[in-house]
Amino acid sequence: MAGLSGYTYATLKQAILDYTEVGSNVFTETILDGFIMAAQHKINLDCPMDSDRAQDQGQLATDFNSITMPIGTLFVRGIKVFNSTANTTGPGQWLEKRDQTFISEYVDELTGTAGGAAAQDVTGLPKYYSMYGGATTGASTATSGAVYLAPTPDANYQYIIHYNVMPVGLGSGGDGNSNTYLSNYFPQGLLYACLVEAYGFLKGPQDMLTLYTQKYTQELQKFAAMQIGRRRRDDYTDGTIRIPIESAPQ
Repeated sequence: MAGLSGYTYATLKQAILDYTEVGSNVFTETILDGFIMAAQHKINLDCPMDSDRAQDQGQLATDFNSITMPIGTLFVRGIKVFNSTANTTGPGQWLEKRDQTFISEYVDELTGTAGGAAAQDVTGLPKYYSMYGGATTGASTATSGAVYLAPTPDANYQYIIHYNVMPVGLGSGGDGNSNTYLSNYFPQGLLYACLVEAYGFLKGPQDMLTLYTQKYTQELQKFAAMQIGRRRRDDYTDGTIRIPIESAPQ
């Protein structure tokens, strides 16, 4: 079991072996790494964490309706485009998220290269965006996907993008950390997610796969509630009265 300090990479690997009662001759180092990586990726998507939030800003290119995402982007939280070519202040609007089909139909890119000026685009201040692709490994990945916009920008508007990065997970050597935020603060959920991967690999027993899927879901709900609670309040501004106040005499 994880102690107060959670799991390290080494203790999590051993816990997987102990819980499944499968030897390292079957669950090799490579296979265990695969379980841990898949489990971390699932958790990052199931419960986005504020600790992985990031922000970037830049300038849109006239007649080009895409933005290359910052390195390591997992998904976009929001994009604000300003009606200015110089400042990220003043009038602006948050873009509405739509699917790629909507964007393609909106800009009518049927006669030119996608995103290029040769396409018969509807131009103006962008109102919509769609995400295409995303990070598949750690924050060092150079493949982070792109955002497509509609209408196609008719000027070099400034923008700010809020997103979550793919955190560097547990791993050995230079491929990861010996411990992480998840392994320290969500240790049992991380273990259960790994066990779901392990029993899926073993193709059973089905009752064990079901058990750890349920345990993971229960832990995830508690962890998600903690994340949401942190966003809504802090120790000083949550409105809780900390010192009893006597009512005035009636």
